[in-house]
Amino acid sequence: MDSAAPPKLTNRWVALALLLGISIFNYGDRYLLSGLVDPIKAEFNVSDGFMGLLLGPAFAVFYSILAVPIAIFADRFSRINIICAGCVIWSIFTVLSGFADSAAMLAAARVGVGIGEAAFQAPAFSLIAAYFLPQQRGKAFAIMALSVYLGQILGYTAGPKIASYDDWRLAFKVMGASGFAVVALAWLVIKEPQREAPLKAANSTFTRMQKAGQFCVDLWQTFKKLVGARSYSFMMVGMGLGVMSGVAFGFWGPTLFSRVYEMTLIDAGSAFGAAFTIPGMVGALGFGVLADLLSKKGYGRSLMLSSFALAFATLAVLGAIWAANIENALIWAIPAGLLGGGWSVGIYAGLQYILPDRMRATGTALAMLVVNMLGFVIGPWAVGAFSDLLAIDGSALRQSLTIVVPVGLIGALLIWLGAKSLEQDQKLLAGED
Repeated sequence: MDSAAPPKLTNRWVALALLLGISIFNYGDRYLLSGLVDPIKAEFNVSDGFMGLLLGPAFAVFYSILAVPIAIFADRFSRINIICAGCVIWSIFTVLSGFADSAAMLAAARVGVGIGEAAFQAPAFSLIAAYFLPQQRGKAFAIMALSVYLGQILGYTAGPKIASYDDWRLAFKVMGASGFAVVALAWLVIKEPQREAPLKAANSTFTRMQKAGQFCVDLWQTFKKLVGARSYSFMMVGMGLGVMSGVAFGFWGPTLFSRVYEMTLIDAGSAFGAAFTIPGMVGALGFGVLADLLSKKGYGRSLMLSSFALAFATLAVLGAIWAANIENALIWAIPAGLLGGGWSVGIYAGLQYILPDRMRATGTALAMLVVNMLGFVIGPWAVGAFSDLLAIDGSALRQSLTIVVPVGLIGALLIWLGAKSLEQDQKLLAGED
C-alpha cells in the first residue's frame, strides 16, 4: 500500500542517482541528432520533413508501442534487469548510427535506439515509486526530470563539439559507447524491491495457458478502468499535448537558432542548451518541492499548478521563437525554461498517486504511449513537414513551430480539468489492486 514504508534495499538516493545517470544518456542519445540536423541533412541531401521523420517517428513509433508490453513485464519481473537490457540495446544502436552511410541506415539505427529506450521510463518510474514514500515522490520525480535537461545539454553541446573533431558520426560513436559504463554500475548496485503481492509461477502448461488467458482478460479490464478514470485520461492527453509542444521546440530549437541567427552548430547548441536547460533544471527542482507541499492539501492542487505552468511556458516559447535577435530570445528562455522544466512534475506524481502498485508500470506505460505518440512521433515530424510546405528560407521553421507549439495551451486546459476528479478516480482505481 502507498502508506507503507519503502523497502530497505539499496540506499534510495544512490538508486535514484544511478537511474538519473541512465536517464541522462537516454535523453542525450535521443537529442544528439537535434544538434546535428543540418550537416546530416546536407550529406544525405534530404528535406526538413525527412529529418523530422528521423527526429520523431523513426525513433518514437516503436519506442511508444513497445513501452506498454515492456511495462507489463516490468509489473511482473525485475525492473532493473529490464532497464539495463534496454540501455545496452539503445547504446549499441547509437554507436551503429555513427556507421550509417545512407539516410535509410541512419533511420534503421534510430528505430533500434527507440526499441532500447522503450525499456526505461515506465520500469524506472515504478522502481522509484517502490523506493520512495508518496510524500517524497515529488522530489524524486523532480530530480529525474533533471535528466531531460542534462541529456539535452549533452546532446546539444557535446554532439556538435565532438563532431568538430571529425564529423557527425564520431559524436554518435562516443555517446553510444559511454552508456555502457553507467548501465554496468546500475546493474551491480540497484536491487529489486519485493512486490506487494508477487505472482506465483505456474507449474504446468495447462496452468500457464489459464494464467495467460486470465492475464489478457485482466489487462483489458485494467485498460478499460484506466481510460474510464477521467483524471487519468485528461492527464494523459493533456501531458501528451504539452510534451508535443515542448519536444517540437526542443528538437528543432538549435536548428532554428543556427538558421535564423546565423550561428555555428557549436554556438547554437551551446546557446540553446544553456539558455533553456539551466532554467529548466531550476524549474524542475522548484516544482518538485512545490508539488510535495501542495500534495499535502490534495494532489489536485499540484495538477492545477502544472496546468498554469504549461500555459505560460507555451506563451514564453512563442516569444522566444519570434524574438527579433538572439539576445531577446535568450531573455524569453528564462521563463520558458523555468516553467517548462517543472510543469510535468505534478503530473508524474499525480499518475503515481492514482495508480495502485500492481497497475503502476502498466498505467504509466499506457499514459506514456499516448504522450510519446503525440509528443515524439507527431511533434518533430509536423514541424519538419510544415517547414517544407511553407517556404524554403530560414523563416519557414519559425512559421512551422508557431503552428505546432500552441497545442500546449490545449494540454494545459485538459490538465486543469483532470485535477477536478483526481481524488474520486484514485478511490476508483484503488479497488483494482
